[in-house]
Amino acid sequence: MQDVQTDIRADIRNDIRNVAIIAHVDHGKTTLVDGMLRQTNVFRANQQVAERVLDSNDLERERGITILAKNTGIVYNGVTINIVDTPGHADFGGEVERVMNMVDGVLLLVDAVEGPMPQTRFVLRQALAKGHKAIVVVNKVDRPAARPDEVVNATFDLFIDLGATEEQADFPVIYTRALEGRAGHAPDQLAEDLRPLFDAILQHLPPPRVDRTGPTQMLVTTLEYSNYVGKIAVGRLSSGTLRTGQAIARITPDGEVVSGRVSQVYIFRDLKRLEVEEVEAGNIVAVAGLPDVGIGDTLADPADPRPLPPISVEEPTVRMTFSVNDSPFAGQEGQYLTSRHLRARLHQEMERNVALRVTEVDGAEVQGGTFLVAGRGELHLAVLIETMRREGYEFAVSRPEVIFREGEGGLLEPVEELYVEVLADYLGAVSEMLGRRRGQLQNIRYGDDGTVYCEYLVPTRGMLGFRQPFLTATRGTGIFHTLFHGYVPYMGDIETREHGSLVALETGTVTSYALEQLQQRGTFFVRPGDQVYAGQVVGQHIRDEDLVLNVCRTKALTNFREKPKQDSEGLMATRTLSLDDAIEYLGDDELLEVTPQSLRIRKKELRHEVRQRAAKRARQGGSGVESRTPFPSLTRRHSLC
Repeated sequence: MQDVQTDIRADIRNDIRNVAIIAHVDHGKTTLVDGMLRQTNVFRANQQVAERVLDSNDLERERGITILAKNTGIVYNGVTINIVDTPGHADFGGEVERVMNMVDGVLLLVDAVEGPMPQTRFVLRQALAKGHKAIVVVNKVDRPAARPDEVVNATFDLFIDLGATEEQADFPVIYTRALEGRAGHAPDQLAEDLRPLFDAILQHLPPPRVDRTGPTQMLVTTLEYSNYVGKIAVGRLSSGTLRTGQAIARITPDGEVVSGRVSQVYIFRDLKRLEVEEVEAGNIVAVAGLPDVGIGDTLADPADPRPLPPISVEEPTVRMTFSVNDSPFAGQEGQYLTSRHLRARLHQEMERNVALRVTEVDGAEVQGGTFLVAGRGELHLAVLIETMRREGYEFAVSRPEVIFREGEGGLLEPVEELYVEVLADYLGAVSEMLGRRRGQLQNIRYGDDGTVYCEYLVPTRGMLGFRQPFLTATRGTGIFHTLFHGYVPYMGDIETREHGSLVALETGTVTSYALEQLQQRGTFFVRPGDQVYAGQVVGQHIRDEDLVLNVCRTKALTNFREKPKQDSEGLMATRTLSLDDAIEYLGDDELLEVTPQSLRIRKKELRHEVRQRAAKRARQGGSGVESRTPFPSLTRRHSLC
């Protein structure tokens, strides 16, 4: 019996902790990591460091959210703590599901006022399903409305709801002020640093159990790229060792075994990849020298190749078409324009974004270079679009649409759990909106401050384009969050578009004279001096039908003299659409032209007479039933996977 105990101890790496930090959006997760890095002497005393240092992506800093999971490593009391900062938004759940394969425990961060939020539930569910133990960190305990005791009770209820074991539900609690870098065991007794948090990690989160003498096994969880060494595979080494120059067998999820050789081995230390000669099992490592490696591959010993279970993620629920830009202004602003460029970029994205699906579309009525891109939500796809735009790509995208399934009882559609916080004055307007979108009220709770908390089940179709009308109805005071619930039988037709578009009649320069005469028709997206083309959407109509008008009209020259005035004196303010706003605005017959400098909404068919004939035929023979098949004329699809 003594020998068995000795062997078990030999398989435990007490000098390592692999930890993921999970939380809802804006609960202070990345700020807490900043404090942990500072207090372990990662930075020089006089070094200027940006806030949210792990949010290195420009989009992450602009949106204030974590999009990509990132690794760093610190040393505390001789123990290496590998920290993984994970996204808090459910649309990037693919990142979270992968990261849980690398760690042995989690820090669950919750706000001392808001408590556990809907997307906290999503991330925590992934951790508990892997059997990980958690430390609950109650952050922002210095806020005036902080209620730490109620938040801890609500978090315990959440653990029970998600089916946590007794050991998982018996979690330690640490209270913090992440901005000040302070932590403690009671909200009113915080130490001057984060030592209580570090001590709790070493005491309560388990060290990795490994087989140091076994054959090499490492599951590739993340991919990085270096201009010097190419593709870098990141994952946790489960058994054996990895060293520079070692022969390796790469096992794909399909079971194919490919030989290769490791050129460099890295560990994560502070904010850098540190090159080392050899790494033992239990550590999170990065490996270079395998150009064709992919997420889900197993790196194994060629003499004894044993695959690890591949990574599985939830299927996407929303898709859009990406196509070559064929507008009259095509090629004026972008660097990468062709279907070849678009195909290569989407294929590259699929290699590191496992929640994305890309399918090439062919058909008699579909232009060449059209791709069906499916993701976890509007935000997931919007971030991809913005990233490609900043890289110099020019393309067109369609309105988002949900992905239906065929079940035993017929057509199935995805449904979201919607959590809404609104003032009581706006509850009626919000309830009416959700009723039109087939929302079903599940729970309602009234707060002491006049805020109403509602839970709905809403078809994903009903949530497309919901944000802007919701903010308008609540005067910008409402908050909502969504979480994927599952597939249910088709819930009926939904008509969410309550407006028409103002469409340019001809190509030319927008004039203030024309806008002044037409401004009572609706809200314009263009300003005097902008270039437009025939078929471009230049504004939102006040009615639910499209209107073609001439925004390039100029004033006739006469001998009449009038008092001079500013050209734009009588013009109302135009509306500037962000990428998210433009995607929400799109109709079924419209496309969004995306270039590095511009966002233009246009009709799929630019010729007015063709659109008129199609509309006339639809009125004569249309049934008014919502189309469930987005591309009825497609003949075949070529998968890029």
